[in-house]
Amino acid sequence: MQARSTTQQHLSNTLSWLYRCFDAIATWVTQLSWWKFLLFACLTLAAAGILQQELFNRPAEEEIARAEREAGRRSDASILIDESGIHFNPRNRARAAAATEPAVPEVPDGTDGTDAPAPPAPPAPPVPSRGGGGTGTVNVNPNGDSVHIELPPQIGEELSDAIEAAVEDAAEQKVSRYHKQASTWFMNFVLLLLLALFGTKALVGGKKRADAEAKVANDAAEREAMQRQLSETKMQMMQAQVEPHFLFNTLASVEHLIRVDPPRASAMQRSLIQYLRAVLPQMRDNAVVTGLGREVDMVRAYLDLLKMRMEERLTVDLQIPDGLRSAAFPPMMLQSMVENAIKHGLECKSEGGTLKIVAEVADSQLRVTVTDDGVGFGVMPSDGTGLGLQTIRDRLRMLHGDAGRLHIGANSPSGVIATIEVPYQLSKPDRNDRLA
Repeated sequence: MQARSTTQQHLSNTLSWLYRCFDAIATWVTQLSWWKFLLFACLTLAAAGILQQELFNRPAEEEIARAEREAGRRSDASILIDESGIHFNPRNRARAAAATEPAVPEVPDGTDGTDAPAPPAPPAPPVPSRGGGGTGTVNVNPNGDSVHIELPPQIGEELSDAIEAAVEDAAEQKVSRYHKQASTWFMNFVLLLLLALFGTKALVGGKKRADAEAKVANDAAEREAMQRQLSETKMQMMQAQVEPHFLFNTLASVEHLIRVDPPRASAMQRSLIQYLRAVLPQMRDNAVVTGLGREVDMVRAYLDLLKMRMEERLTVDLQIPDGLRSAAFPPMMLQSMVENAIKHGLECKSEGGTLKIVAEVADSQLRVTVTDDGVGFGVMPSDGTGLGLQTIRDRLRMLHGDAGRLHIGANSPSGVIATIEVPYQLSKPDRNDRLA
């Protein structure tokens, strides 16, 4: 049982290794363009041709000599042809000796076999050849070690040349067959390899490309999600940021008015409570899109507080049609634009000015414009980070792509015009859409 489990484990590891190798090769092939694959195939065929030339086209003399040596090692006897005739020497001398050993004579009946051994038989007389062109004799060594066939010199030389030519021709044919077969197998292997790579690229390439595109899309989606999460985190920080100096100044104004003008202090306190009621739900809510009416109510509460502080120095003009209160709008963007207009345009102007907010629909785009006639660009140094407008642009791009835009321009005769454009859509109903 343990041996069977070990075998299965080895088989599983082998199959896993083969799959990884195939997957790596398939991935590499599919990543190549078709012209690169064709270039690779041409280079492979050229390299295979060079290897074929070096491996299977050795000099004929070397191969023939090697074949003759192998034939000589496989033969059971050696044959030598010279001017005196043919000399045959068996390799297996025991077998030759057994073949030439004379039979032991039987002992005649009535004898005890103690007589002296019979003398050896005389050597066989030469056997005359039957050829008509000369005479030849066959001499067999009594010990069976060799056989010598005497031939005329001319016949022996012709026979030697014929045998040598036959051996060389046989060796050449054998070498030629071996080279042709090995060369064919080698080139077939290379062609089958290229065909397999071509099939892998054609069949598996689509799946690999789809997987690669899906991976790229997933990575892009993850990056976009991270950027969106970062932007939303910044938005939440911005939503949670009720500027301390604004809140403290408002509370200090309430405390001062309690002593000198209690009715006005009470009105400022109610405006502060209304503003906090509008802001706190936004601080707790992580919604990406809210209603324009909710944003306008929050800005109106903020402006009411500022108007009590700035008094006649601040004039507010809100032109928000009731039909657009349900339009979808990113949270806290209008608040940020109004804060910039007050802080960098109107509050630093001695005589104050007018803040105008207009909402309209044009070409299926919701356009919200904040206009002030304050000091304008670059008149007063800013102590901010300069990231407010860039954060708005980043959020618009992530929420609506190219359909969301922020335009900043100069107002005439002074001040700034800031416009946000988003696709006109209806927001989801919200119980806090209107403040009581």
